[in-house]
Amino acid sequence: MSSDGPAQTDLGFTDPNPTLGPKYGVVKAFAIPIVSVLLAFAVGGILIYFQGVNPFTAYRVLFESALGDSDGYLRVMQKSTPLIFTGLAVVVGLRVGLFNIGAQGQLIVAAIGAAWAGYHFDLPAVVHLPFALGFGMLCGAAWASIAGVLRAYRNVSEVITTIMLNSIAIALVDYLASRPFKEPDQPLSRTPLISDSAALATFGVIPSGFVIALIVSLFFGWFLIRTTEGFRFNTVGLNPNAARYAGISVKRTIVLAMAVSGALAGMGGAVETMGVVGRFEPAFNAGLGFDGITIALLARANPIATIPAAILVGILRTGANSLQFETGIEPEVVDVILALTLLFVAAPIVSRYIFRINAKRKSKSKGRS
Repeated sequence: MSSDGPAQTDLGFTDPNPTLGPKYGVVKAFAIPIVSVLLAFAVGGILIYFQGVNPFTAYRVLFESALGDSDGYLRVMQKSTPLIFTGLAVVVGLRVGLFNIGAQGQLIVAAIGAAWAGYHFDLPAVVHLPFALGFGMLCGAAWASIAGVLRAYRNVSEVITTIMLNSIAIALVDYLASRPFKEPDQPLSRTPLISDSAALATFGVIPSGFVIALIVSLFFGWFLIRTTEGFRFNTVGLNPNAARYAGISVKRTIVLAMAVSGALAGMGGAVETMGVVGRFEPAFNAGLGFDGITIALLARANPIATIPAAILVGILRTGANSLQFETGIEPEVVDVILALTLLFVAAPIVSRYIFRINAKRKSKSKGRS
């Protein structure tokens, strides 16, 4: 981790133009995500138009199918819940200057861990439910800690290690779901159903997992600003050298942040298993961790802002299939919109980073001359 490029400054946590005043930073924090989404929808609309469909009709179908009835609301809430957790997982890493791309691997390892704890044990609900949820979080934290330890003690990039751990996690859970954890007498690779005592309830159109996600988001919004440990996270992310000078253990903070990040992604996988699917099936968890990257950047690494960002992605994911049925458009157009959103959100970050590097090179060359 370099002190030259703290992730928090790049993402807009600190005002790069303090002379413009605090209002500038607040306006920019809201403006960039909103403009990015609008631009993504505009470009997506152009692509839809060239497929022979009115973009306004397509978007109306997409949003009406997601928000037009109670079933749509429920699906949006179910899809948004793990996305809030994976968005938070990426946010916590960014706050410490780490880019956790491994939320997908952490999520699926936790999802199968929660499934095993949910069907393997026969316990009272008051014990079984928190045990299965906690076991899933522990699996996610342990998986992420591998990258944290390598980053802290061997300076191995967490981007590389988490990408590799994603591949290992996919292969591992596929093996577990098709061999030792496989449901007996079943051709599909999946675990048995979890016990009712480990299942998360749904209240109308609000899954209890969504309520948990809201509480956790609010907690981390408070934790990162109001607590000593949150101050350590932010300080290490902004300037690890200054953190060392202040007596903060940078290595410990990195490992702890990755473990917390993995636990959050793991909570998303556990909630998906315990509140939506009822067992572990590999296909049901695809892409949830990667969408967390888009959500974290769209939220400008603000824990509370992950809630509306995740709901937006949940709406798009819920309405995607209806596009194909009612308009003939391939549902992959939603992937294009999300990718464009990520591009437009990241563009200011990348440009500032490039300009900063160029400025440093010019100053060095002037110093030599």
